[in-house]
Amino acid sequence: MTPGLEVKFAGGVPTLTDGHVIEGYASLFGLTDQGGDAVLAGAFVNSLRKLSTKGDKVRMLWQHDPARPIGVWDEVREDEKGLWVKGRLLPDVEQAREAAALLTAGAIDGLSIGYRTIRAQRDEKGRRVLAEVELWEVSLVTFPMLPEAKVGRKDADDLREIANLFSAATDALRTG
Repeated sequence: MTPGLEVKFAGGVPTLTDGHVIEGYASLFGLTDQGGDAVLAGAFVNSLRKLSTKGDKVRMLWQHDPARPIGVWDEVREDEKGLWVKGRLLPDVEQAREAAALLTAGAIDGLSIGYRTIRAQRDEKGRRVLAEVELWEVSLVTFPMLPEAKVGRKDADDLREIANLFSAATDALRTG
């Protein structure tokens, strides 16, 4: 079972209880996603500040579908590792109950960000490095663009170290 997620089954239908909180890293700084993008620390700061000033929130969606909100993110913040989110699946939303069942079974665990690029540049590795983005939403997804972005993910430092080792090994093979 995913930490912080409590699901009870009544008559074969998952029912969320008060413990239906999900959390994890939706983005990790410096790691390259499957599209060749990497996010820099600080990329979300202005967007989060603007949302807060307007009294608005980052949306929680199912599979990036704007017609399928499934909960609310109560906390979205940058820390030294990446973009950390904590929120609640809404028990009155059918898709949220289905998402809870899928999370509990381990069928899904991905998080993915929806955003508009404000500032980016290419680095020496050819990656697009995102320096500033306008964050719109964080979705629960089956296949995140950044495979390390997961519900319940706490070990971002270990993942970054492993990713850096793979990157260095790949560079060595290309130049060797």
